[in-house]
Amino acid sequence: MSALQWATAFAPASVGNVAIGFDILGFAVDALGDRVSVSRSGQPGVRISAVSGIAGELPTDPAQNTAGRALLALHEALAPGCGFEMRIEKGIPLGSGLGGSAASAVGAVVAANALLGSPCEKLELLKFAMQGEAVASGSLHVDNISPSLFGGLVLTVGIDHPRVKRIPVPQGVCAVIVHPHMFLATRQARAILKREVPLSDFVWQTANLAGFISGCYTNDLDMIRASFEDVVIEPQRQALIPGFAAVRSAALAAGALGCSISGAGPTLFAWALEAQAQTVLAAMRAPLIAGGAAIDEWVVDLDREGARVVASG
Repeated sequence: MSALQWATAFAPASVGNVAIGFDILGFAVDALGDRVSVSRSGQPGVRISAVSGIAGELPTDPAQNTAGRALLALHEALAPGCGFEMRIEKGIPLGSGLGGSAASAVGAVVAANALLGSPCEKLELLKFAMQGEAVASGSLHVDNISPSLFGGLVLTVGIDHPRVKRIPVPQGVCAVIVHPHMFLATRQARAILKREVPLSDFVWQTANLAGFISGCYTNDLDMIRASFEDVVIEPQRQALIPGFAAVRSAALAAGALGCSISGAGPTLFAWALEAQAQTVLAAMRAPLIAGGAAIDEWVVDLDREGARVVASG
């Protein structure tokens, strides 16, 4: 073990899917996030002593809690020679589509990693955090965990042996994010999805994903704009989010490169040039306010740091 007795990690929120990368593409949103504190304990195993913040009632049984399950996975694999006690401060609303369950899992393993004599590489921490995410969504997927852990825009390929690649974002491009105050469970949003995709949609979506990533690497904003369209998942989920079609249309009319659903929703996001970001934000806000929705909103840099230890002792 290290000389530290405790550590607190901040893990940022994230936008999953990024329209055309279902379950494989995401970016970090460090305007908000979760803080997880882990300390050494003389008691065996993992214990959650407190859950605070904006999330409301969450289980304190580690096996039923995303952060707890991730920390259990780390503890079982590494046998660190002590127990862990954890406190979770939620800064991401539940059911918001901003990766709250992923951030808690990531924060737990990053904080605990600081207490180890031989810290793990981020890829190993990713695998532990994945076990926590499965508690919330019912499946292993990494499009929120990877950006929360690594930061920036991240592509993750594979589950058993994930490969993680940070994708460059053209200079001057930022994300505009609007969160309507409603709860939408990830399990519910996944349950409505069809299990089969028409061949024409598969080809279209594959071309969009390839075009989007190509545009990011070559600073080709026209290619990003042309490819920023989800033809598979978004058409199925948009019915769960009142006002989505109007928000998307308004964002594109205001100059956004693209606009879609963040993760499972209901949060919506757009990419825009910095000079147009506030105009795009006003355009996205208007239909939601007109429909009576209360919202939170952010304009964020896409090239941001991932989870990190912010205090220790």
